[in-house]
Amino acid sequence: MDSKPLRILGIDPGTTVAGYGLVEIRDKVPVILHMGNIKPGKYSDHYQRLKYLHERALYLVKEYKPDVMALEAPFYGKNVQSMLKLGRGQGVIMAAALHYSVPIFEYAPLSVKQAITGMGRASKEQVAYFLQKVYHLKDLEQGLDATDAVAVAICHFIHLSKPQKSKEYKNWGDFVKKNPGKVK
Repeated sequence: MDSKPLRILGIDPGTTVAGYGLVEIRDKVPVILHMGNIKPGKYSDHYQRLKYLHERALYLVKEYKPDVMALEAPFYGKNVQSMLKLGRGQGVIMAAALHYSVPIFEYAPLSVKQAITGMGRASKEQVAYFLQKVYHLKDLEQGLDATDAVAVAICHFIHLSKPQKSKEYKNWGDFVKKNPGKVK
């Protein structure tokens, strides 16, 4: 019996350009179905950008019906105002997923780059190049925001595939406390 393929909507949030990528896992292999950009930067008013970003994110979730949404978490820069705006943008995208009860997962940029290229400090261009070679992407015209979004989706798949550490015991003292008959 074939199980239903897992659909992951990856998002690289931004209030000027936000990338998206839809990846479907078929027989344990990621297949890139769609990628593109949301461009709220055409509006000068920040609140109009947020409204547009939210509406487009709602459309993507409704149209593509992902099982999960994987977001790249904002990195912590020095400009507090930029972080605040980016956080708001990420929030309206999250609200779109929550509206349709789609689970959300966040990954730090270093984790995404590490998962895709093996190097946490890889450039956006290196991530795009790797995706192009490994997944035979022919069309990179969508830009680096779209390829970053695909990378976030694939990063989520990679994290799902990793064995999870057991959280049964915190340390040896915890083990001894929970297993008094096994230790003398």
